[in-house]
Amino acid sequence: MTLLALTEALRQGRGLLLKRDIQPFARAFPHAPSSPRLGPRSGEPIRNGDDAAAIPDGDGHLLLAAEGMLPGFVAAAPWFAGYCAILVNASDIAAMGGRPYAVVDVIFAGDGLDLEQLLAGMRVASEQLAIPVVGGHTSHIAGETALAVAIVGRARSLITSFDAHPEQDLLLAIDLRGAYHGRGNNFDAATEAPAEGLRAQLEVLPEIAEAGLVRAGKDVSMAGIPGTLVMLAESSGCGAVLDLDAISRPADVPLERWLQTFPSFGYLLAADRDHTPEIIARFDAVGVACARVGRFCAERAVSLTLGGEQSIFWDLQQAPLTSFSKEA
Repeated sequence: MTLLALTEALRQGRGLLLKRDIQPFARAFPHAPSSPRLGPRSGEPIRNGDDAAAIPDGDGHLLLAAEGMLPGFVAAAPWFAGYCAILVNASDIAAMGGRPYAVVDVIFAGDGLDLEQLLAGMRVASEQLAIPVVGGHTSHIAGETALAVAIVGRARSLITSFDAHPEQDLLLAIDLRGAYHGRGNNFDAATEAPAEGLRAQLEVLPEIAEAGLVRAGKDVSMAGIPGTLVMLAESSGCGAVLDLDAISRPADVPLERWLQTFPSFGYLLAADRDHTPEIIARFDAVGVACARVGRFCAERAVSLTLGGEQSIFWDLQQAPLTSFSKEA
């Protein structure tokens, strides 16, 4: 496949295009109003559009996030959906340089749902990641199941989607030790992994934030690697060049599929060039592949390079994706 054909195929990815649904929220709530309840930090902005809300709290930030699971996914794989509901929330807290404290869930159990399997998946993830489920809401309804989980955590030093700068290195940290779950693009490197290994991986994010090595990044989402990069660049008010030749992937996975994959552990990070080697070494120490896969630039577009060719993947000057921006 040529780079132009690959670029067009990725541009039409469902996971990417669903991110446009965020635009009405971004227009309605570009940022959260300051609250006098925050005391001396009441003037500090709370910017919407990140992996988790970062609320000023003492000498750090309280982190709050939530994820909903698609009803079709819950119906087809209740155990895995329950597991993922905890895992993706933990990833959002880690993406902000934080450590998770606890979760609550909302379950409207629909017709035919194996509720015990759903809860079992949540319980395994809760125990693996040491994140207690401390409450929520459960009831039965007619029709499809609705599942959502919210999480709270805390960060001493933030990693945000708003602080990438031109000329910084673009790094990808991703766990390659897994397999796809079902026919979709969910790459599972977690359910069979030892608990101590998963916790050590997630701990790298707050550690590199507190060491001053990283200030900007984003959890690779259902938008895939290029789509998540568009969201990061858009929020930071810059652009990026992604070198597809530099991306590590499992040997049996085609590039097109890997670029649209939702990994159980995957993060895009912005780093100053002199910090890159130490960041890579820290991920390598916990068995996570990390490499420089491009750079950030001033031009507000995300471009892809492959085999010496380059094409524009998303021109943010012409079309927003989520509409979140640090200028809002």
